[in-house]
Amino acid sequence: MKSPRLSPEPTIHEGSVIESTRIGAWTEIGEKNHLENTEMGDWSYTGPFCIIQNARIGRFSNIAAMVRIGPTAHPMDRPTQHHFTYRRMDYGLSDTNDEDFFSWRAAQVARIGHDTWLGHGAVIMPGVTVGIGAVIGGGAVVTRDIGDYEVAVGVPAKQVKRRLSKIQARDMMKIAWWEWDYETIRERTEDFVLPVDEFLEKYGN
Repeated sequence: MKSPRLSPEPTIHEGSVIESTRIGAWTEIGEKNHLENTEMGDWSYTGPFCIIQNARIGRFSNIAAMVRIGPTAHPMDRPTQHHFTYRRMDYGLSDTNDEDFFSWRAAQVARIGHDTWLGHGAVIMPGVTVGIGAVIGGGAVVTRDIGDYEVAVGVPAKQVKRRLSKIQARDMMKIAWWEWDYETIRERTEDFVLPVDEFLEKYGN
């Protein structure tokens, strides 16, 4: 499949549903996504068939196909978990829904850092933070915070290694290249294929 020519205006593919969501520049939303109550930073993209709810996603995030961020919870502390208890209007049981429950769900925000990679079919649970530069393996279920530049896999996801050493990560965070503007990135594009240490030496203080 030929990739589209992207632009500052978000590229949203066919069949996607976007609700109460802010999408940044140079972004791409894959085919048949559903985004709700989400903020997606500049340059980030999703593959097809992603469902993202109640999330704050940084810049340059790479989200593969079928990723689920912020799967919404059922009320396990009630006599039934069925959604007729909070989607009451759908069943003709009440003139109002349980707005307190919906507000509680919306507040369980998942946070995805800059320059992250979420592998195919990964699930990021509500309220979890995935740090800057982190990698989440395909099929992983992330139930706890993953630190900056950590690589986590499995069910439940656990750190298996670091993408960058702690010293490299510290220095990269100081550079914070993901905050550079478009023209700066354009001018320095070739430097993004340098070995990490050379990049850090060139742009570190």
